[in-house]
Amino acid sequence: MRMIAEQARKVKLLIMDVDGVMTDGRIYYNAQGEESKSFYVQDGLGLRLLSRTGVQLAIISGRADRCVEHRARALKIDHYYGGVHDKKVALADLLRKTGFKAEECAFIGDDLIDLPILTRVGLAVAVPEAPPQVRQHCHYVTGNPGGHGAVRELVELIMQAQGTFDAIVEEYLA
Repeated sequence: MRMIAEQARKVKLLIMDVDGVMTDGRIYYNAQGEESKSFYVQDGLGLRLLSRTGVQLAIISGRADRCVEHRARALKIDHYYGGVHDKKVALADLLRKTGFKAEECAFIGDDLIDLPILTRVGLAVAVPEAPPQVRQHCHYVTGNPGGHGAVRELVELIMQAQGTFDAIVEEYLA
């Protein structure tokens, strides 16, 4: 766990997949064929708090849909890549735009499409539902499932490692 804390201390950019990470992986369609997803509210607050500490936020998703764009805007996500077929290319573009090194990034994913990022970043994280072929390439597997607090767990891990979590809690207690 000490190695994970050391890696988390260096994180300047948190990158997330969406389906199965920020959501439980289910996709709902209404009668008109419009899609919707369910997002965990505590993940959202955690992301807002992490952003306040100076860590930038990004989404790289294999699917492009409007509900994710709305969620990204609501959370003030710094960088959004939707409909990405080659996540390695999106990561390279994101690093070029931000000037960060891959070692300064954390990524949380859940499936094979995420391996090109998971194998390159400083802190690779999977949700417990990820297949073994994904989990074996990660530094950390969350205890909470995707769409049910996995992102919040990672956020708090990063904030605790960087020494910013207790100050945030104290603000709420004041």
